[in-house]
Amino acid sequence: MSKVVLAYSGGLDTTVCIPLLRERYGFDSVVTVTVDVGQPEEDLKVAEERGRKISDRHYTIDAKEEFVESYIFPLIKANGSYEGYTLGHAIARPLIARKVAEVALKENADSVAHGCTGKGNDQLRFENIFREYDLRIIAPMRELNLTREWEIDYAREHGIQVPASRDKPWSIDENLWSRSIEGGELEDPSNIPEDEIYRWTVSPEEAPDSPEVIKITFENGVPVAVNDEEMDGLELIRFLNREGGRHGVGRVDMIEDRVLGLKARENYEHPAATILLTAHRDLEQLVLSRRELKFKEIVDQEWADLVYSGLVNEPLYEALTSFIDKTQERVTGWVKVRLFKGSASVVARDSPYGLYSKEIVSFDSDIIDQKYAEGFSRFHGFQGRFYQRIRKGE
Repeated sequence: MSKVVLAYSGGLDTTVCIPLLRERYGFDSVVTVTVDVGQPEEDLKVAEERGRKISDRHYTIDAKEEFVESYIFPLIKANGSYEGYTLGHAIARPLIARKVAEVALKENADSVAHGCTGKGNDQLRFENIFREYDLRIIAPMRELNLTREWEIDYAREHGIQVPASRDKPWSIDENLWSRSIEGGELEDPSNIPEDEIYRWTVSPEEAPDSPEVIKITFENGVPVAVNDEEMDGLELIRFLNREGGRHGVGRVDMIEDRVLGLKARENYEHPAATILLTAHRDLEQLVLSRRELKFKEIVDQEWADLVYSGLVNEPLYEALTSFIDKTQERVTGWVKVRLFKGSASVVARDSPYGLYSKEIVSFDSDIIDQKYAEGFSRFHGFQGRFYQRIRKGE
């Protein structure tokens, strides 16, 4: 009996894959796998009910804690961002792919499938991991060159209820770290999105008229408490998503450069990610040296590019992560962030490892004799001035 294991979200693309895998590819058995990385409970419930109803076997795998500890925390340490995108879905794909591949081995299936199109990044992220397991890969959306309108009609013909419609053909992807909305009228960069596409954040105009200051405590680059209340990673991120969203923090409307070279209009919501990355960068600015910060910025960018491309099994990724982890040994302290009308701005910070000294830098301090700076000032810019004299023929 031929069997395929499908990475299943419960949405339009992966749902129509189930009958397609039987009708167009001839599989006798379709096994669906939903990996819980912080999706809404109702979405998981729908995916499980739908998977059990129309597939031959369904698995729901709780990977939330692993997602936080092994993927989101390293992302925070690396200030993970690609062109302003906080990598919420990019960082989750390798984890989902591994869980799906493990089920395929357990089920003795030689094939895995996904619902990614041939125009996006996710096909690369999933398949790079799948190929580690030497599994045959089926990609119906890409191979059959399907459109969302065709999928909607196909689902109706097969009596499958899906959330997308011709009026609202949005593709929504949600996990603990980020929510993305794309497709339909959003594909026109000149179109102003309606507020109805958002779920996590209120519009800045509707946010509270009074700001809120929250205190985030870090240990070795990892957030461990909010307002001096210790929380595990899952609880902390959920709390900041609620508080940040209430203040309209974390909305992004951007033009993103995909790995394939296509530019795409993307809409994201990620309140907790915005707050934590803002706070973490600021704490690093306090405790890391100028040369560490300069070099780490290069490392962070390369790290983010690898994550965005789905190349977390690349040896360079492991090497960069090791460097980043070393820098985080001193990223301990607290940061206060002011949330107000869509903004998250740092207003205070402190660390036992801070390289800042009020006694030294203050205008009223006489610890450093200012006259010592004259010698440095004389040589500062020396080569540039020397060049200008040569240039003028002096």
